[in-house]
Amino acid sequence: MAEILVIAAHPTLEHSRVCRALLAALQPSAPSTADPRTEVRDLYALYPDYFIDIAAEQRALAAARLVVWLHPVHWYSMPPLLKLWLDEVLAFGWAYGPGGTALRGKDLWLVASTGGDEASYHPGGHNRHSFSAFLPPYEQTARLTGMRWLPPLVLHGAHRVSEAALDVHAQTFRQRLHDWPRWPGLAMVRADGRFDVPADARPAPD
Repeated sequence: MAEILVIAAHPTLEHSRVCRALLAALQPSAPSTADPRTEVRDLYALYPDYFIDIAAEQRALAAARLVVWLHPVHWYSMPPLLKLWLDEVLAFGWAYGPGGTALRGKDLWLVASTGGDEASYHPGGHNRHSFSAFLPPYEQTARLTGMRWLPPLVLHGAHRVSEAALDVHAQTFRQRLHDWPRWPGLAMVRADGRFDVPADARPAPD
């Protein structure tokens, strides 16, 4: 089990520019140069039928120290299979709630891409808000499970970015994984406490 776990979620990876480039940057030039610290789990390749192996995903998460969510932004959120993964894998009593301490103390890093350019994520742009305004559900997930939320790595305008800029972005991603946890200033990033969910707050089945 690896200490860096990259959860990749792109519904049509074969048509992706950014996610494919980032994942390609993690591929070793030879087996001997593979990074033993890093495991990549491509959710759409693993679970095309959407039947998630919860135990396998929880084992990978339990072993990791850094969890990376790599995905394109879909309607200001994550792709549907990643949302299902979150719903099923981060279970009550395992990831949060009474006894739910499996993720406590880990780091969570969002690596995302958007179709809109950076100017569109502005009060004067067509998205009307800064990109950070769409992140509270991610940040609260980290807080609820006791993980430390790291500053995201975001590439805007994915469809129009130049090949040179995309290559720089991919190498930045690769280098930051290689350097973690020795990021400048990372020691100053604190986990935002932890909100304990009472036992009777678990959603009842319909």
